[in-house]
Amino acid sequence: MIDDQDDNSIQDAMRHLPSVDALLNQPAIASLLDEFARPELLLCIRTVLEQRRAALLAGDSPGLDTPALSLDVRQMLYQRIQPNLRRVINATGVVLHTNLGRAPLAEEAIEAVNAVAAGYSNLEYDLSAGKRGSRYDHLRDLIRELTGAEDALVVNNNAAGTFLVLHALASGRPAIVSRGQLVEIGGSYRMPDIMAEAGCKMIEVGTTNRTHIADYERAIDEDTAVLLRVHTSNYRIEGFTTTPMLEELATLARKYERQNIAVVDDLGSGLMYRTRPSADDAEDGAPSIGSDWDEPTVRHSIEAGADVTLFSGDKLLGGPQAGVIVGRADLIKRVRQNPMARTFRPDKMTLAGLEATLRLYRDPAAPARRLPVHRMLAAPPARLRENAERLAENIAALLPEAEIAAEQDESYAGGGTLPALPFDTWVTSVSLPDHAPNRLASALRSQALPVICRISDEALIFDTRTLFPDDMDQIPAILAETLRELEGE
Repeated sequence: MIDDQDDNSIQDAMRHLPSVDALLNQPAIASLLDEFARPELLLCIRTVLEQRRAALLAGDSPGLDTPALSLDVRQMLYQRIQPNLRRVINATGVVLHTNLGRAPLAEEAIEAVNAVAAGYSNLEYDLSAGKRGSRYDHLRDLIRELTGAEDALVVNNNAAGTFLVLHALASGRPAIVSRGQLVEIGGSYRMPDIMAEAGCKMIEVGTTNRTHIADYERAIDEDTAVLLRVHTSNYRIEGFTTTPMLEELATLARKYERQNIAVVDDLGSGLMYRTRPSADDAEDGAPSIGSDWDEPTVRHSIEAGADVTLFSGDKLLGGPQAGVIVGRADLIKRVRQNPMARTFRPDKMTLAGLEATLRLYRDPAAPARRLPVHRMLAAPPARLRENAERLAENIAALLPEAEIAAEQDESYAGGGTLPALPFDTWVTSVSLPDHAPNRLASALRSQALPVICRISDEALIFDTRTLFPDDMDQIPAILAETLRELEGE
């Protein structure tokens, strides 16, 4: 409870707050009109003064002098011009970090996005016929060429693709799925909920760890529409397990040819194919793609007999967020003509980035060289060690008081892919006396170019696997500036 004396003190402090006009006329504030519009400056002045009044009423003692007020106004102005969605440095070692935007794009994809974003495009215009076209036509032939599928459709993400396929092919009818594949992934995406919203009747078969082809066959009735296989992207069930091969599901569906049961394979991660470098490429240090990764590939899904295969455009494919649906022409036509398809269509920038990414796959050696995701995942430990040691030296040159070391560690693919496969990596460990690592990490995140790192054993951990060359040059300076700000508080 505020007594009379306290109330008098608060009122007296309130009277010392300058008016908006008085503060605006201060040289330190007036000079900001050279950089910012007057309405924006007035908004920040009023907001800062309101914050001071609220602090005084709460019993605090905020700075009321003009320099303190001017500093807060200036900081608020600069904060307001910072975009909410901006670039960060990913020093976590998680390559497909969902919270950090997953796959960084190849230069070819960035150029393609810039080209269509800067002006008009033939998104839905047939240049040869001079009339309206379809956005779905731009990637169809390229995807068919790469996957061997009869037809293809691009939507805005793989979850949308799963919903759309089930809604188009199995609404009101049974879809059979193994109990061990009823996944839940990030963002509360749960397969039973998706199936329910798509209107199909989910028929669970088998047990959590063992499902046999006979379980599917016993569940088939005259109305069955889909046999659904879902890749358990962000976890693995190991030990006493059994699940039918995709070829077995395809063979079973063909036994009921009159019912036209569709085998739908939801891959999620988007690994197009596995490659090993040729002898010449191997001499140049070209890495393989996925030769030891326990992820299903798009090519195998089609070749094994899936009628419809779904996968992501980002994740292991290495492009922008998108969902790709490939398969039998008659089934893809039904999906494309579904009334819900328009709600999930991609925009011109997604299509441009995805097309440029997919074009790289025409050369089996190109993805490992050109796609940042594949370059990071295939980075040799020797190179990572060299980068970690160089980063340690550069930080030590600016912060001689820090305890710094280059160390071996493990990093992960992330993004719901390869959950059981650690990648050997090298990190730079940094600890500073009198500075708690949590506070340092928080301050790094608040910089103009935020740095996101790990914390382990009371030290900041910078994993070089996910660092670009420019990041290596900028981290030491950002870390030094962060420390100066903390010590100046």
